[in-house]
Amino acid sequence: MEIKAALHEINEAAARQPAGIVHAPIVMDGVLEAGALAKIAPYIRLRGFASVALVADDNTWNAAGERLAASLAEAGIACAVCRLKANGQGDVIADERTIVQVLLETPRDAEAVLAVGSGTINDVVRFACFQTGRVFISVPTAASVDGFTSVGAPIITDGFKQTVPAIAPEAIFADLDVLAAAPQRLTAAGFADMLGKFTSLADWRFSQRMAGEHYCPLAYELTERALQQCLDTVDEIAAGSRRGVEVLMEALLLSGWSMLLVGHSRPASGGEHHLSHHWEMAYIAEGRRQLLHGAKVGVASVMLAKLYRDALGEAYPDIFGRLPESGQLQAWLRRAGGPADPGEIGLTDALIAESMREAHKLRDRYTGLKHLALRG
Repeated sequence: MEIKAALHEINEAAARQPAGIVHAPIVMDGVLEAGALAKIAPYIRLRGFASVALVADDNTWNAAGERLAASLAEAGIACAVCRLKANGQGDVIADERTIVQVLLETPRDAEAVLAVGSGTINDVVRFACFQTGRVFISVPTAASVDGFTSVGAPIITDGFKQTVPAIAPEAIFADLDVLAAAPQRLTAAGFADMLGKFTSLADWRFSQRMAGEHYCPLAYELTERALQQCLDTVDEIAAGSRRGVEVLMEALLLSGWSMLLVGHSRPASGGEHHLSHHWEMAYIAEGRRQLLHGAKVGVASVMLAKLYRDALGEAYPDIFGRLPESGQLQAWLRRAGGPADPGEIGLTDALIAESMREAHKLRDRYTGLKHLALRG
């Protein structure tokens, strides 16, 4: 898939929106195809960059970073490598320490920074590039999140997670060979992140009705289409086939572009993400190993779908009554190879109860979760 061509169709659709709905065109380069790594050095040369930095962790260095660094060297492009260090629990997280490492190890003459990895690495690099005015290029190593194209970076500061302004990548080079070789648990996390769109889209429609929050039919439609693509291809995604990973990555990118289209994350992030962020902060405070973002979102979506159907489905049948049964969501998650139950990711009853009361406070957005918490 040529990203420019895909975005041309989206921008054309955006231009046909009714009067009063205005979208800035999305501009992004790159490809989603087998062998995409080989196209990065020519792109860097075409852009006229003589020096770049490459950010990876030990896993993503082995998956793609080492080959990419060699390709850049062969093309005569100076490339400084930043290998991110894990914390005491063995996790690389998007916090102050990791950001400072990237800033310190990026040479002053580096004109672009390549994020070789998934969610955390891309978030750290997008924020560092925003702060330093450098070009950000994304090189995904797993189809595990929908945030590759985001203009916001979820950063942990002093143990608290908040989304801060950053930049979207100038280009994304997603190599299907690399993505298909990723551990299945990462692919399952990407599928779970997409499954979370059931509750995020319901929350978005609910926020429009109850609080008059901004709503865009096109972004809703694009996100819903991306979700359906994943459901239609769940068997191939579960098998880790190249076709399955390609469809999943296309869906993740489409979800991300929907957020860019409206300038916020409402299409793809609702109460399920607020629960996920609350659990993440709790795990950091307790010194526990981090869970994959999508794994948390998938479990949170199962919990919220049941809560929303039971507590709000009768009053708002066109929004919450349409959600799938929680058992169906669990079946999809398990088919893809990911966790589907709170106990499978180590959640305690106490943490679940706390998050149901408190997680809505993380973002000033109206959701079913906030509605129920405020109602008591």
